[in-house]
Amino acid sequence: MAQATAPAARPQLDTLNTIFLASAHLAALAGIFYMIFGQFSWWTLALGLVYYALCGLAITGGYHRLFSHPSYKAHGILRAFYLFFGAASVQNSALKWSSDHRIHHQHCDKPDDPYNINQGFWWAHVGWVLCKPQSANDMTNVGDLKRDPLVMFQHNHYIAIAILSAVVVPLALGFIWGDPIGAVLVAGFLRLVVQWHATFSINSIAHMLGTRPYSITNSARDSFITALLTLGEGYHNFHHKFQIDYRNGIRWFHFDPTKWFVWVCSKLRITWDLKRTSSDAIERAKAAVRAARQKPQATA
Repeated sequence: MAQATAPAARPQLDTLNTIFLASAHLAALAGIFYMIFGQFSWWTLALGLVYYALCGLAITGGYHRLFSHPSYKAHGILRAFYLFFGAASVQNSALKWSSDHRIHHQHCDKPDDPYNINQGFWWAHVGWVLCKPQSANDMTNVGDLKRDPLVMFQHNHYIAIAILSAVVVPLALGFIWGDPIGAVLVAGFLRLVVQWHATFSINSIAHMLGTRPYSITNSARDSFITALLTLGEGYHNFHHKFQIDYRNGIRWFHFDPTKWFVWVCSKLRITWDLKRTSSDAIERAKAAVRAARQKPQATA
């Protein structure tokens, strides 16, 4: 008689993460009410938008396309920029973020995928952050990043850098135009919560809605809407098929500001060795998908 399989363990709530995320959302709401009923400042709103762009680039261009997938090389000044504003995004250190993301690509849609979409929309979106990891991650898959002194400095001093970049700097800038509280609430917390959900949408929405022109072996999808939210990360089906490409949107009209930023930096010699997938490889992938879809389904 076959031995019964033990039921999967229920995820355990991560109390610290849950309290912090809830508190940040409350602070974000406070920022909205502060601007409506308290003190509204165009300078504060502008700081929030600028911070959103800088922190967004730090995640998309830095944490994702440089550190997780070394799709190009970058000068130390740019890497430091990514690490500083990446910490302000409060999505963990670049080392831990990259390790989790590499596991996601290696085990996409499988039980070891940290944000497996098969466990439901809310799990992929934020549930995995609110719960303790279901499997151990010893970060042996980021040995290359462990040799980067800037990455390790940020990892070892992550909390201090996050507080400095996400709270202290907006507070100090807010004093310049007489709105330090608004600067922290808007550029610090409101911006942070919006950015969180934009990033989370790649783990959830971009694995549910959109097209799959390059691969149908996993759930990743291309979506213009998620690209708008995430500075170009929404062309996710292409990215899962061709992880090492520094681009996500490969056509000139694809909304991918991160790609444009990295390319401009290459002209200034701040980035180099930009990796691109050949047109032939892209066309072969699309042809394979078309052939797979036209293949008759086997009958029972």
